Amino acid sequence: MPLHYEDSEVRVVKVPHMGPLDNNSYILACRQTGEAVIIDAPAEPEKLLGEVGDVKVNAIIITHRHGDHTAGLQEMKNGTSAPVAVHTDDAPALPMPPEIQLNDGDTYQVGNVRLRAIHTPGHTPGALCLLTGKLLFTGDTLFPGGPGRTGSPEAFRQVKDSITGKLLALPDDTAVYPGHGIDTTIGEARRQIQEFDSRPHPNDLHGDVEWLKS
Repeated sequence: MPLHYEDSEVRVVKVPHMGPLDNNSYILACRQTGEAVIIDAPAEPEKLLGEVGDVKVNAIIITHRHGDHTAGLQEMKNGTSAPVAVHTDDAPALPMPPEIQLNDGDTYQVGNVRLRAIHTPGHTPGALCLLTGKLLFTGDTLFPGGPGRTGSPEAFRQVKDSITGKLLALPDDTAVYPGHGIDTTIGEARRQIQEFDSRPHPNDLHGDVEWLKS
């Protein structure tokens, strides 16, 4: 597997450049038991399934309902026989009914590793981040440089509140593994948002917002 992160408890494989929108998908495995979850199911699922190896996938967790994160879901489910998990508010929009619905604060056990679901609405109503230790999988809630695209000023305010109220409560050295692109940290996000907050902004701000440029 192309190893992205490893410690005594967990191993993370990041599979980038999936599908036309350059999605990331992740395999998070417990080192002690060999159990794992897949985080997001973009197009070109064969790229990820080819990296599963001998771990036992016990769930496919979808961070939010957008099609670029679910295009490969049926193939991943066929290839792993794992149940699908998503936040309750995004469940109706998936291409198949999920077996597991996660809400804010719920935990999902991956062998000896515990994943905590953090509901971060804004990009979609049911957007989820997933936290274990100092590893945070953010889907499209938080990228290096800004939040995910929002469709209205209300949605932008909601995702910013989700980030500042829930994600910035985490330690600065928490690694951020987003649904597209490169990693960042909570500390870097905090620094950029503080700069964003130091400037005035129009009340109708939304869309592709960048902390340092918008």
